[in-house]
Amino acid sequence: MKFINYLQSIAGVGVFPMIGLTIFFTFFIVLVIWALRVNKDYINNMKNIPLEKGKETTTL
Repeated sequence: MKFINYLQSIAGVGVFPMIGLTIFFTFFIVLVIWALRVNKDYINNMKNIPLEKGKETTTL
């Protein structure tokens, strides 16, 4: 029996791709909004972390 036959036997299986697309699209939009609104000092701080020698930084 092929895998597609198992999927066809599940009631309402067609809604799952739409749910996945909605979750992905929402996450993508939220990420774009965050990237546009984030403080530029925060970006510069994160950008320079690998270049700092001997300085332990922990941010939670």
